[in-house]
Amino acid sequence: MLFGLAIALRLRSVSSRTQLMTTPARRSSRFQAREATAVLKVGEKRKRTLSDDEVEYPSQAEAPIGGPGGTKALKKTRLPEPTTYVIPDVLKKETTFKGRLGYACLNTILRNKKPAKDAVFCSRTCRLDTIKKNGIDYVKDLGRKNVEDLLTMIQWNEDNHIKFMRMSSEMFPFASHAVYGYSLDYCAPLLASVGELAKKLGHRLTAHPGQYTQLGSPKPEVVVASVRELEYHCEMMDRMGLGVDSVMIVHGGGMYDDKTATLLRVKKTITEVLSPSARARLVLENDEMCYNAADLLPLCEELDVPLVFDYHHDALFPSSIPPSEIIKRANAIWARRGIKPKQHLSEQRPGAVTLMERRAHADRCESLPVDLPDDMDLMIEAKDKEQAVLQLYRMYGLCAVNHESLRPPDENQTTATKGRKSSKKQTKNTQGGEEDE
Repeated sequence: MLFGLAIALRLRSVSSRTQLMTTPARRSSRFQAREATAVLKVGEKRKRTLSDDEVEYPSQAEAPIGGPGGTKALKKTRLPEPTTYVIPDVLKKETTFKGRLGYACLNTILRNKKPAKDAVFCSRTCRLDTIKKNGIDYVKDLGRKNVEDLLTMIQWNEDNHIKFMRMSSEMFPFASHAVYGYSLDYCAPLLASVGELAKKLGHRLTAHPGQYTQLGSPKPEVVVASVRELEYHCEMMDRMGLGVDSVMIVHGGGMYDDKTATLLRVKKTITEVLSPSARARLVLENDEMCYNAADLLPLCEELDVPLVFDYHHDALFPSSIPPSEIIKRANAIWARRGIKPKQHLSEQRPGAVTLMERRAHADRCESLPVDLPDDMDLMIEAKDKEQAVLQLYRMYGLCAVNHESLRPPDENQTTATKGRKSSKKQTKNTQGGEEDE
C-alpha cells in the first residue's frame, strides 16, 4: 500500500513539473532566461546557456499581457554603460607654429560608436563578387553613405577645432575600376554640400590615392589604371567645388631596377597623360624606401609639381640635402602655384629596430619637428588619428580641447611593436606602403 502511494505521489510530481514547463503564463522570467540559448561564432556555431548576468529581465511595465496565458515578454535592449576615461597629463612644450594640424581618413571616436549601426566612417566597400551579385546600385549606395558620414566628420572636426583632414580613398568603391567604374554624377548634390560645408567652415580636404598608383610603371595597363584612379579623385574634388588647396598626394612609386628611367616615365605620364585638372591637383611625396626628397625635388621643380615633405620618411631614407633646404625649395613651388604648403609628420613605434618595424607609425607624436615652418598645414599620420592631433593641441597649447573628446593612449604602446620583423633585405623594386587609413 505504501509502495502504491509513493508511485502515485511521484506521478503527480512529474505531471506538475510538465505543466509548469508547458504553460507560458506560469513560467518565471528567470526560468525562461536560464533556458535561453545563444549562438557563438567562434570557429563553428555552437550553443550555450546564458548565465543570469548575461540576460536582461523584463521590467514590470514589460510583463506578459494579452489573452489567456499571456504573451512572451518583450526583449529589452541593454544600453551601454557610460565609460569614464582617465586622461593622463601631457608634457607642456612651446612652439611658434600657427598652422593647422590634421589627421587621415578615420575618426576613432565616430568609428567606434555603439551600436555598430551608428558608427560613422567613410570607407565602406565591398568585393567584386558582391557587385556582380547585387548590382552597381549597391556599391553606389555605399558611396552615398560614405559622403553622408563625411559631413558628420567635418562637423565633428569643427566642434573640436580641427580644420584639416584627408579623405578616404575608398569614398566611392571601385569608381576607377576598368569594368565596374562609374561616374559620380548620381551623388553630385551631396558632394556639393560637402564642399559648401568645408568652405563655410574654412576646412582643407585632401586625398592620398593608394600605393598601387604607379605613374612610372613599365606596364602600360598599370599606368592607365593609375591615371583612372587620379582622375576619379579629381572628379570627386571638382564635384565638391574644392579649391586649389585640395591636392592629391602620391609617392614616386617603385623603381623597377632603374630609378632614372622610371622618373622619366613619371614625367611623361604627368605631362602627356594626366588631364589638366588632375595635374593641377597632383603633389608628389618622398617615401622611405625608393625616392627620397632629393630624388623627387628636381622633377618637382622642373614640372612645377609641389613636393610634400614627410619627416618620418626622411628620417628612414634621408636625402643628401638637409631638411631645412628641402623645405625652402619645396615651399617655393607651393608659393608659385598659389597653394598652401603641407607636410606629413609621424614617428616610429617605440621599440622598433629593423627598417620594417621602424616604418610602422606610432599611435601618437610626442613633438613637432624642429624645421617646421610657422605657417604650414601638417598632416599627423598616427594610428590614433584625431587623438594624436588633440594631444599635440594640449602639449603645445595650440587650440582649446573638449575634454569629453579625449581618449587615453594605449598603455602597451611603449612595449608592443606592431611592425613586421622580417630580416630580409628589401629589393630595388620594393614599393613604400601608403599611410594606413
